[in-house]
Amino acid sequence: MKIRLTFLITVFLVGMDHLQAQYKYEPKDVLTKDFHANRREAVRAKLSKNSVAVFFANPVRNRANDVDYVYHQDPDLYYLTGYKEPNATLLIFSEPVDINGKQFKELFFVQPRSEQSEMWNGERLGIERTKERTGIEGVFANDFFDDLPLDFKSFDKVLMYELKGDVRDNRNDEGDLYSMMQYFKEVTDYPEADFSETEDQLYTLIETADEYSAANVAKVIGRAMENDPSLAKNETLKAYQNASTLEERTLVVEKLPKTNIDLNQLHVIMGALREVKLEEEISMLKKAVRISAMGQVEVMKAMHPGMSEREVQGIHEFVFKKYGAEFEGYPSIVGGGHNGCVLHYIENNKPQLTKDEMILMDLGAEYRGYTADVTRTIPVNGKFSKEQKAIYEIVYKAQEAGIQACQVGEDFSAPYIASVKEIKEGLMKLGIIKTEADYGIYLPHGVSHHIGLDVHDKSNYSDFQENMVITVEPGIYIPENSPCDPKWWGIAVRIEDDILITSKGPVNLSEEAPRHWKEIEKVMKQESVLEKWELPVIE
Repeated sequence: MKIRLTFLITVFLVGMDHLQAQYKYEPKDVLTKDFHANRREAVRAKLSKNSVAVFFANPVRNRANDVDYVYHQDPDLYYLTGYKEPNATLLIFSEPVDINGKQFKELFFVQPRSEQSEMWNGERLGIERTKERTGIEGVFANDFFDDLPLDFKSFDKVLMYELKGDVRDNRNDEGDLYSMMQYFKEVTDYPEADFSETEDQLYTLIETADEYSAANVAKVIGRAMENDPSLAKNETLKAYQNASTLEERTLVVEKLPKTNIDLNQLHVIMGALREVKLEEEISMLKKAVRISAMGQVEVMKAMHPGMSEREVQGIHEFVFKKYGAEFEGYPSIVGGGHNGCVLHYIENNKPQLTKDEMILMDLGAEYRGYTADVTRTIPVNGKFSKEQKAIYEIVYKAQEAGIQACQVGEDFSAPYIASVKEIKEGLMKLGIIKTEADYGIYLPHGVSHHIGLDVHDKSNYSDFQENMVITVEPGIYIPENSPCDPKWWGIAVRIEDDILITSKGPVNLSEEAPRHWKEIEKVMKQESVLEKWELPVIE
C-alpha cells in the first residue's frame, strides 16, 4: 500500500509539472496586471451609485461533433482581467459589497484546477494564480456563483450585455457559463428570455417620452420594426405605436417590465474606454500592424499567375505565425478578379489566378489580443493595366485625403467625406457614373472604423482624440454587368491602412506595406524566399 501511494503521488506530481509547462511558455510582452486593474478602476469610476457591471466570458463554441473551435476570450473580459479561459464571470461594483463579512469591490468567478480536465485540455490557472495574475482579491471557483450571498435586485442598476442564446450546457460542470447565466436570470429582474438591447432602448424611450414627443417615439418604433421584423411580435411596442391618447400611452408605460437591468449603458462605458488606446495597447497594435504589413510585402514578392487564392491566404497567415501572432483578427479576405467585389468574401477557393486580374487582400494578424486590418490590391502579373491603374489611382487619392482628415477634434465622418469627394470626381471623370449621387453603386461601405481588441473595435464614434487608432479604407468595386463600359467590369480596389491619431497629425502604422502603384510594381519584381520552395505533386 505504501509503494502504491508513493507511485500515485509521483505520477500526480509529474503530471502536474507537465501541465504547468504550458503556462511556462507564455509570452512576456503581455499587458500587465496593473493595466487591467487600471481599466477596472476606469469602469468603476463611470458607474452610477449603487450599481454593478456584469461581464460574462465568451462561450465555448462547437465546430463539429465533439470538436470545439479554438477558444477566444470576450474582449471586454480580457481587457479588464487578462484572463483567457472560458466559464468565467466578472462583477465590478460601484461601491464595495459585503460577502460573508468581507468587503469586495470586484468579484471574479473562474474555473478551478482539475487534474482530469487539464490532462485533456491543458492547464488552468485556478483560483490562487488568477488572484496573483489579475490583482483581484475576490476570486472564487465558478461553481460558487450560485451560492453567492448577493441580492442583485438591491442594486439601482445592473449593467450588462444582452444574454445570447448560443451557450451550451455542459451537464458535467456545475460552474460552466450556462449554469452561471441561468442562475443569474433566476435571481435578477432579467426580463423575458428573448429580451434584446433594442427593446431595452425602445422601452427607455417610451418611459421618458412626454406627450409632445410621443408621435416621434412611435415613428422610431416603426423604423426599428422595419429593420428587425421580430420586434413586430412585441405586444408592448405595438400597443404604444397604436396608442392615440395620453391615457392609452400611460397604460403602456405602466405595463413596462419593472427591472434594474440595463443593456445599453455598458456599451457606452466600454466604448468610451476602448476607443482611446493607452500606451501599452498602441505597442501591441503596432506589432500586429507591422506583422500584417510584412505579410503583404512577402505576398507581393511571391505573387504570380497560376497561384490560388488559398495559397495567397496561406502565405499571409504563415508570416503571421512566423512572427508569433496567435490568430487572424478576422476571416481572411483574398479575392481575385470579380471576387474582390464581394466585400466580405472569405471562401478564398479560386484555384488559379490569371495574369489579367488583380487580387484584393484584406487580412490582419492578431497579436496578444489586438488585431490589425490591412488591405492591398495588386496586379497578379506584377504590372497594372491602364484601366486597373486608373481605378487604383482614384482610390489612392481618396485614401490620401481620408488619412489627412484624421486630425484631433475632427468628426468621425471626416475621412469618409474627404474620401468620397475624390471618389465622386474620379468616377465622373472616367465616365463610370453620370451623376455624383451614383457613387454609392461603386463604394457601398464606410471608410473607417476603430481597431483594437476587436477588428471593429468598441467605440462611441466620438470626435477624434489623440491615441485613437482607426482604419482608412476607401474602395471602388465594379462587378460584372455594372451600368458602365464593360472594360471596367471585374475591377475591385480597396486600400486600407491603420492610422494612429496624434496631436501632430495622423501616423500610418501600416506604411511598410507599399500602397502607391509604382512602389507595388517595384516590390513585385523582387525575389521571394518562397520561389525555391517546391512541394511534391499530390494528385
